[in-house]
Amino acid sequence: MELFNAFAVSLQAVWADSGFSAFTMGNGIMILVGLVLLYMAIVKEFEPLLLGPIAFGCILANFPRTGFLEEPGLMQAIHYGIANEIFPPLIFLGIGAMTDFGPLLARPVTLLLGAAAQIGVFVALVGAMLLGFTVQEAGAIGIIGGADGPTAIYLSIQMAPHLLGAIAVAAYSYMSLVPLIQPPIMKVLTSQKEREVAMEQLRPVTKFERVCFPIVAAIIISLLLPPIAALLGCLMLGNLFRESGVMDRLSDTAQNSLCNIVTIFLATGTGMTMNADDFLQPATLLIIGLGLIAFMSGTAGGVLFGKLMCRLSGWKINPLIGSAGVSAVPMAARVSQVVGMKAKPGNYLLMHAMGPNVAGVIGTAVAAGTMLAMLK
Repeated sequence: MELFNAFAVSLQAVWADSGFSAFTMGNGIMILVGLVLLYMAIVKEFEPLLLGPIAFGCILANFPRTGFLEEPGLMQAIHYGIANEIFPPLIFLGIGAMTDFGPLLARPVTLLLGAAAQIGVFVALVGAMLLGFTVQEAGAIGIIGGADGPTAIYLSIQMAPHLLGAIAVAAYSYMSLVPLIQPPIMKVLTSQKEREVAMEQLRPVTKFERVCFPIVAAIIISLLLPPIAALLGCLMLGNLFRESGVMDRLSDTAQNSLCNIVTIFLATGTGMTMNADDFLQPATLLIIGLGLIAFMSGTAGGVLFGKLMCRLSGWKINPLIGSAGVSAVPMAARVSQVVGMKAKPGNYLLMHAMGPNVAGVIGTAVAAGTMLAMLK
């Protein structure tokens, strides 16, 4: 009998220390959310390299009593890398090494399309404030419209860390849905004639221009907006690796091994902020809705400014490339190409759309820096 009682006490102790005893309905809902995100990543292939680790991180975050963020270890180190703005700049280092700024340098005027597409950021910012969010929270929510995940995480950590999970999921989800969200807006806002506009071949860009651009851009933007010096500095450093011609090993590491490793840590750590207590709030649905408004507004802003440039240039600029100004490199540029090809077979807009597309990366970072300077 004593042996039985001892065994029963041991079982009770194991149960009391297990996650099952502290498991809540909220934990169950969030694990289900994580499984749905995994389905979207693996089966539907919506940004699998990002959404997959985020989804698994969400599942891990909702196991009670793991002590992931309270006790020293890998998970706490990953959280430190996010909370202290280490991972987003490293991601930008890889993005810079993978990015060709040639189309932007060949037609600098497309920088304006990248700027125009940032209107979605400020539309969502105003909308969030009207719904009762603080100005710092509204700024973090608005950046979803830039369709740039690392920048959204970077800004959220500094202005509204408690909203990081919802903002990151919204940003990456809408990035993956670019081919579904953008074409209807592009078609509604343009005429058949505008969609058929053929653009002249881009001029060749010299190596001198390619090497000077990241250096000059880093100096000017960092002096103008010091809060984003780390983000833009890493972007331009990665691009300098690419364009210098003498740092191929560094370029290869930045755009492959380093970028992949940091992506795993950044995405998993972001998912681990999606615990039930923080995520299952009415504000989460508002953030997702505002993110969609921001993204749609940014697409519309780029296309409408493209229509203006089309007229001012004498029908030499196809307004469809304006939609690529929301960033989401290179997916948004491909969408411009697809819609243009459907309107006029053989009308290749991809390289033309890459100009505003990479301008959107810079534009979103500048928008984030502006908000950090004015609102933080």
